[in-house]
Amino acid sequence: MLPFTYAVRNLFRDPSRLLQTVGGAGLVVFLLMTAAAFNEGMSSVLSGSGSPKNVILLGTGSEESLERSEVHLEAEDIAATSVKGIEQKLGRAAVSGEITYQAPVETESGVKEQAILRGVLEDALLVHRAVELETGNFPGPGQVMVGRLAHRKLGVAEEELATGRSIRFGDATLTVSGIFAAPGTVLESEIWFDRNDLATLTQRDTLSAVYLRLDQGKWEDVNVFTLQRNDLELTAIREDRYYEKLAAFYQPIQVMTWLTAGLVAAGALFGGLNTLYAAFASRIRELATLQSIGFTRVAIFLSLVQESLLATLTGTLLALLVGYFWIDGTAVPFSIGTFHLDLSPAVILTGVAVGILLGIIGILPPVWRTLSPALPKALRSQ
Repeated sequence: MLPFTYAVRNLFRDPSRLLQTVGGAGLVVFLLMTAAAFNEGMSSVLSGSGSPKNVILLGTGSEESLERSEVHLEAEDIAATSVKGIEQKLGRAAVSGEITYQAPVETESGVKEQAILRGVLEDALLVHRAVELETGNFPGPGQVMVGRLAHRKLGVAEEELATGRSIRFGDATLTVSGIFAAPGTVLESEIWFDRNDLATLTQRDTLSAVYLRLDQGKWEDVNVFTLQRNDLELTAIREDRYYEKLAAFYQPIQVMTWLTAGLVAAGALFGGLNTLYAAFASRIRELATLQSIGFTRVAIFLSLVQESLLATLTGTLLALLVGYFWIDGTAVPFSIGTFHLDLSPAVILTGVAVGILLGIIGILPPVWRTLSPALPKALRSQ
């Protein structure tokens, strides 16, 4: 067995080749870790946004879009009194009729961007249990309450949406009454209006949906209610199921993320293979000499694998450091919310696994070319 110091010494024989190998491996690992963090973050926020205990009543035919749905105002009170098994808190049924609307809002600095607007009354807190008021108070007339990530959705500084600041929607100027958190959900990117204000500003006399939080009841009970009240033109869907459908809708974007990262990584990988081919081609006689003095091809192969792993794992370490300082915790807005890129254990494991595979599999073609010639021929090579 060749000593470990032989592999270490060979790494520094050509500093430029070492930098190319380490840099190529680091780029491949970084890109694939970023893709993994992107997909994990999007999937996590969509799966965490829906509760299996919540059921959404939507307008028939609008099961895939809250914004397109229209529900009669009286459906809220009828559902609260007709559906059995709804959770009760302080004598109030956990039923919330809401308006969901997507439109541009303008901050005090003049930035105008699309935002998710939700018109609610205080009963919304009985249904959306993930929501926690951090500062300020629930919105009243002329006020809005913003999620703590709404500023990322709008692309402005956090101070732009601080309590006491104002935003413009249409011809109305509304004051930010409070900031709320809803960890791991799309709600954190929304702006909540008083429902009556949003209905007036959007000139609508219907709701987008009615949310029910069940206690002893089941989805089947709510579904039976919608079938019995055909006049209301409602359909029932579990909240977690609704977000599962949204996740399926965004799946092509996740696939494209992997493909893009994979294509760029493949370019870096092939560039690294060319570097290894060139480096090992000049060492055919050296490796043949090692065989002639008694070292087996297996021992030489293991030493070359050690050399390759040292380079690729160094690149992996650099990729992890860059990821920690650059992408970890980064908020990424998308059409219905915002998610974070996190270096979770799964993402880190992906990076380490890719680094190990690069070190082992990436070296096989050049090693085969280097060790395959017969010993007499290898000793005569230039």
